[in-house]
Amino acid sequence: MILNTGKLYRIPLRYHIIFWLTYFIFNTFRWGSYFNDYVYSLKTNLLGFPIHMTLCYLNILILMPYLVYQKKYALYVISILSAIFIMVIVKFNMTYLFITHEVWPEGPETIDKLTLNYTIDMMMGELYVITFVTAIKITFDLLKEQKRATDLQKTQLETELLFLKSQISPHFFFNTLNNIYSLSVEKSNKTPKIVLKLAELMRYMLYETKTKRQTLANEILCIQNYLDLERIRNDERLEINMSISGDIHNKKIAPVILLTFIENAFKHGVNKNTGKVKIDISFKVKEEHLYFSISNPKPEVTMHADNFNKSSGIGIENVKKRLELGYNKSDYTLSFKNKKDIFAVKLVIKVV
Repeated sequence: MILNTGKLYRIPLRYHIIFWLTYFIFNTFRWGSYFNDYVYSLKTNLLGFPIHMTLCYLNILILMPYLVYQKKYALYVISILSAIFIMVIVKFNMTYLFITHEVWPEGPETIDKLTLNYTIDMMMGELYVITFVTAIKITFDLLKEQKRATDLQKTQLETELLFLKSQISPHFFFNTLNNIYSLSVEKSNKTPKIVLKLAELMRYMLYETKTKRQTLANEILCIQNYLDLERIRNDERLEINMSISGDIHNKKIAPVILLTFIENAFKHGVNKNTGKVKIDISFKVKEEHLYFSISNPKPEVTMHADNFNKSSGIGIENVKKRLELGYNKSDYTLSFKNKKDIFAVKLVIKVV
């Protein structure tokens, strides 16, 4: 914590000037009214305020950083009391020499020499001013330290989120390149089409996923490109039923969130099955929320939902983490359904 290192935040000079000027005017009128002598009050405050300010800045800029924050408490107490005592002596002598020989008219009696009662009373007064100013300074430091900690936490979350997003592209393109490799080995005439679709996806991944939110329409377009890739690769054995309802325009969502679920559906529901495979995808926008669902057949080797999550690697766990970092808990609901031979994902998420 910055307060414990002695490196204090700097309050702008104008605030110091405003504070001391306001305090000076208030004190001048206060004691002027008390003595019914504003000239005398002005003189004593002109003398006293440099002393107040010297002690306050000595405390917050030197004694606290180098003694209190270094846990040298006994030395701090001795130092602050000694400084106050010296300033009281200075104040008494300057008042006696430059203002009046009858010092301390507000006390029980006027004096012309330094007394114990005067010393204690003046030291208490200086302690009051020092405490007041120090409290203001500490409050400013704590507020700014809290803001710094909040900003740091935000930066850490954004960095972690950026890292998670950076994991998506290599993982996604690795799978797609494997598909292209398989087709090229077969010398398939589908390869050029897949390369073009992949280029479109790469452009999206490189340039459209850097923002915190992307339009839902663009996300769905990206998904459609991905589905086109899968249709080309799997030909007649793949049946994709996709429905879109509601207004998808002017709605925003975290980039590539939905694509991760779709990629996992193909990874486990298509690539690990033989024969005809059906994938059902639904996008339904209602007011401020998107109701997204996707279902796919389980692999021919039966897998439980927990095993599905574990085997999905970066995919599902990544998207869970991104949802936690990018949204409030109240902004989304993620659920999985593990039926007899179908695995389904449902996501309800705020898209405003």
